Amino acid sequence: MIRDNRSEVQKVLLITLFLNFFVMGLKGWVGLKIGSLSLQADALHSVTDSANNVLGLVANRFSSPHPDREHPYGHQKYEGLGALGIAAFLGVACFEIISSAVDRIIHGGETVKIAGTELWILLLVLGVNIFVAFYERRVGKRIGSPILVADAYHTMSDIWVTIAVLAGLIGIWIGQIWHIPQLQSLDVILSFPVAFMVFLSGWKVLKENIPWLVDEIAIPPEEIHQIVMSVSGVVNCHDIASRGIVGRQVFIEMHLIVDADDVKGSHQITEDVERRLEERYSPVRVVIHVEPLSYESKELFRHE
Repeated sequence: MIRDNRSEVQKVLLITLFLNFFVMGLKGWVGLKIGSLSLQADALHSVTDSANNVLGLVANRFSSPHPDREHPYGHQKYEGLGALGIAAFLGVACFEIISSAVDRIIHGGETVKIAGTELWILLLVLGVNIFVAFYERRVGKRIGSPILVADAYHTMSDIWVTIAVLAGLIGIWIGQIWHIPQLQSLDVILSFPVAFMVFLSGWKVLKENIPWLVDEIAIPPEEIHQIVMSVSGVVNCHDIASRGIVGRQVFIEMHLIVDADDVKGSHQITEDVERRLEERYSPVRVVIHVEPLSYESKELFRHE
């Protein structure tokens, strides 16, 4: 059975889009008010969160799992492409963080002046980001949506950026009270580990979606062979191929030798095989080529 979860994905993306606009506006306003370049850069980084939501909405619009004449295997790779787009945004964000930090080290900047009120506003921003990340990840894992999981990873990178910037601004605030101007450089120093965290998030998104897009093997042929051979009436199966991602959508092809005297008997055995694979790897689409009982092959998996 093919599951279409696009309406739920769309609802989550619209909610998070609104919250990301709220977060971006607060960061930008506070950053301009106190003269913090790092916070203004963080606000620009938050722009990518909103862009990711828009990208996710577009990808979700075209990622129907149901096949049609032009896409007989469905449209779900659009969602994988959307996740790669988010990985690209993560790369841009990483470069943005590093370049902003280097620029401040080389050219310096105006003195940051911050009060307790701005710190409380940033704590509110951090709370919203944390809610968005865990909300998207929980729903994404529950319904098997790579675009939501990928966007949650990106929001997690935004959380680390905000934490680093907030830690630096708290240090600056303490420096203002205790007259320690050297603490002005704290947010720049903390920017580099934040950039590394952003890079790791993007790398994880790539690792999870590239196998889907390049048709990497989804299930070891030995595992499929063991399941199929447990079905009554199956003599042997070979030339096994699989692609997709288990839990999202899997396609399995194989050649099957069955112990049956007519087409009806062969059909019943193949139905049993499909049902057994569906129970294990749903949603799955299975294509079986039945061969005569006298046929022999030792090739377990398909290759050229």
